[in-house]
Amino acid sequence: MKNLLLSSTLSLLLLVSAARASDVVPATRPATPTAITNVRVLLPDGTFSGPTTVVLDGAKVAAIGAAAPATATTIDGTGKRLYPGLIDSFSNLGLVETESIRATLDGAETGTVNPNVLAQRAVNPDSDLLPVARMNGVLMCLTVPSGGLVSGQAAVMQLDGWTFEDMTLQGGVGMVINWPRMRPARSWDDTSTAADQTRQRDDQLASLKALFSDANAYRLAAKASTSPASGQDAKWAAMIPVLEGKSPLLVRADDLQQINSAIAFTVERHLKLVIVGGYDAALAAPLLVKHNIPVILTGTQRMPERRSDPYDAAYTLPARLSAAGVKYAIATNRWASMSRTLPYHAAAAVPYGLSREQAILSITRFPAEILGVSDRVGTIEPGKLATVFLADGDILEEPTHVTSAWIAGRPIELTDKQTRLNDKYLSKYKQLGLIK
Repeated sequence: MKNLLLSSTLSLLLLVSAARASDVVPATRPATPTAITNVRVLLPDGTFSGPTTVVLDGAKVAAIGAAAPATATTIDGTGKRLYPGLIDSFSNLGLVETESIRATLDGAETGTVNPNVLAQRAVNPDSDLLPVARMNGVLMCLTVPSGGLVSGQAAVMQLDGWTFEDMTLQGGVGMVINWPRMRPARSWDDTSTAADQTRQRDDQLASLKALFSDANAYRLAAKASTSPASGQDAKWAAMIPVLEGKSPLLVRADDLQQINSAIAFTVERHLKLVIVGGYDAALAAPLLVKHNIPVILTGTQRMPERRSDPYDAAYTLPARLSAAGVKYAIATNRWASMSRTLPYHAAAAVPYGLSREQAILSITRFPAEILGVSDRVGTIEPGKLATVFLADGDILEEPTHVTSAWIAGRPIELTDKQTRLNDKYLSKYKQLGLIK
């Protein structure tokens, strides 16, 4: 019994240690304006202005090109660039801490159809991964639930705050659906037969059709009811914004047949659609353009899907979509620990045909437009939120450092676990006389 108690205690301590809260304190907004002088500002077209002054006042950008107010705190931006906060447009940041520790995983709900799940409610404001992402200019993300057929509703989150309410910029941004594979696939870790996979696909498509049919019946009944609040069903009520075109379906689909199937399904029902993943999206470009369907690419740094594909298929995809007139954004590969690499996913497309202007817009303005928050973030303009950062060079280049950052006008502490360890061991080597 003693050994069992000791073992349980040690296991609990390990879990607590691995899942401990970040000790970075959420920021507070200054009482006086902040003026960043002599700084080059990223413009809405992806180019940079000449040296100018940007004034941040309260939560918003107050002015660009105006003189600094007498009461302002001044920051010299000579030789630096001011960017809008980068947006990782498909991530489980805040929902997952350590993949190997089950207690830190909160990205999926039980069951296969969960339209009422709200991703923001499970976000951990004390995640150690939030400061890491902020260190590289990623100040916002689309946090998405996972698992099942209908995973739930995604939310645009600001990466600073005491609670999930503080962090939520926009909830209910889209309904996440993992679209069924339309044709059987061979895989070393999947022993199911082609007949089994076909049967599963048909069952999933039937479930989706039934879901939307039943939800629409609920919507019509709720409209006809004299007391719509009575007996409300959370599952069906969550589908109403989707059915009314106020919220899109975020459909995870890479294969061309998946993409075409999702397009046909949504066009028939007059639904808004965003394709997520989109490996074969360029092959469906005419349909995507015709129906004004945007694509969120889940990273450029991934392997070709098929043996017959060229090695650079993922690298050239943003340029191919851009040339075809498809609206797109670049995200990371969903894993929370990799959100910090977002600029490099965009940068990887530049040598393969994408302009530098399009690359930076694909992680700032474009995702804001696709996710319906461009009235507040995505570009640096007077009246928009002061969610911006200063960098000492081109953020698409790895040697560049973020030197200052603000989220809704709050100056962010740019430290994380790695910088604290760096400081610790620099002190050690100084004490040993190995460095000055």
